[in-house]
Amino acid sequence: MFSHVHIGVTDFDRAFSFYSAVMAELGLQLKFCEADKPWAGWVAPDAPRPLFLIGKPFNGDEATPGNGQMVALQAASRAIVDRTYAAALAHGGICEGEPGLRVHYHPHYYGAYFRDPDGNKIGVCCHYPE
Repeated sequence: MFSHVHIGVTDFDRAFSFYSAVMAELGLQLKFCEADKPWAGWVAPDAPRPLFLIGKPFNGDEATPGNGQMVALQAASRAIVDRTYAAALAHGGICEGEPGLRVHYHPHYYGAYFRDPDGNKIGVCCHYPE
């Protein structure tokens, strides 16, 4: 469905450190990093897309998080959700919902939510039974 998702950041080095830890837990690999632009992108090892991108806004204005906007990343297991959430908080993220079942979505939805250092809301979820 998606070609790519871009998250605006204010401090590229801080964001790159944060997202590198998060993406490593999800098994996503760095496709490129151009700190001089600045932007970077991650992808699944077996597919060219979708891309998850971070960087300064193209228009040069300050990046700001949107109210009601969230990007949710899929994890292959509940343990990966737990590890990703822990890595996010260890690298400057803020809790928006600890890992756990959210059966109001469906019986096997296991997710966690956090904000990156710029305030962007990120979810990590697993849709499979344990």
